[in-house]
Amino acid sequence: MQEINWMGFWTFVRREIQRTFRVVTQTLVTPWISALLYIFIFGSVVGSRISLIGGVSYISFVLPGILMMNIIASAFAASSSALYFARFTHSIEEMLVAPFSHIEMIAAYTLSAVVRAVFVGVGIYIIAIFFASANISHFGLFLFYCIAVATVFSLLGILVGLWAKGFEQLNVLNTFVIMPLSFLGGMFYSIDMLPKNLQIVAHLNPFFYFTDGIRYSMIGIRESNATIGFVLIILLIMVLGGVVYHLFNIGWRLRV
Repeated sequence: MQEINWMGFWTFVRREIQRTFRVVTQTLVTPWISALLYIFIFGSVVGSRISLIGGVSYISFVLPGILMMNIIASAFAASSSALYFARFTHSIEEMLVAPFSHIEMIAAYTLSAVVRAVFVGVGIYIIAIFFASANISHFGLFLFYCIAVATVFSLLGILVGLWAKGFEQLNVLNTFVIMPLSFLGGMFYSIDMLPKNLQIVAHLNPFFYFTDGIRYSMIGIRESNATIGFVLIILLIMVLGGVVYHLFNIGWRLRV
């Protein structure tokens, strides 16, 4: 069994985290400002005209969705851009010939993306404190959903980073899949507000389980089956991880 290259692994992770802070306006400040506007508009302005949902204020109800949306977007953007840029500059070829296993490379890309997503999430939570809307009912579940969902979209970002042939293709999945499904996943509303037929459709949306899970961890309100959500997240991590590992092994879009 090959010994883990811990020095190479942590050097890789540290490099990606440093890259995050080199462009901090783009990677951290922008999502914080976006979340601030969402919290202010939908929480303070619109929320002041909406009655309680599930016994909590509207801002408390929508905050978990805003938090999850930004965690997803940050994790996906971090891993997809990091891998594509390595391919674009051909620096990935140096790592492929280094004493660095594919699992170590994938884990380093994933962990660095999760760290960026967590930084974004912590910043948004601090912002929410000033609006008196920050709550955590189940801290362990809160950490699980933040880290596990960030892992899912870090792996998905790696797939897109492998697939993309140009910078513009990095945003295709985010624009046409991630953002629409996030908004349709109960981020700004309870699915009980939807007609019965649309409620069935909402339960087929995996983003609904992501948002509902973190909402339960924060304010104790759940609208989905917890077991389905948990199994879905673990299954996505296993499937996406397996696909990424296979593509790295065969050198798809990595080796010239």
